[in-house]
Amino acid sequence: QVQLVESGGGLVQPGGSLRLSCAASGIRFSTSSVGWYRQAPGKQREWVAGIGSSGQVNYADSVKGRFAISRDNAENTVYLQMNSLNSEDTAVYYCNTGGVWGQGTQVTVSS
Repeated sequence: QVQLVESGGGLVQPGGSLRLSCAASGIRFSTSSVGWYRQAPGKQREWVAGIGSSGQVNYADSVKGRFAISRDNAENTVYLQMNSLNSEDTAVYYCNTGGVWGQGTQVTVSS
């Protein structure tokens, strides 16, 4: 059974940084594509970033240049480094692989 657990969210001031983690069990991230998504209040869930099994990365235009996705195969964890955060980044962030979702982690950007 595949399980994903996100962590690392919290309250941060505008311009600040956070690093989210997505830890997996029941699947090897080294051979999987993984995506980060987010859902803001009253909005649909949107794709943020993805990393392929070969390590290729892609980003939504709204986060390009500010966010970085990476993978630690030894830890079986995918990270999302988020810099220069602003209020529009406030959302619950989820990771996904193979149609499996984690429970999400809340990111709130506010002064």
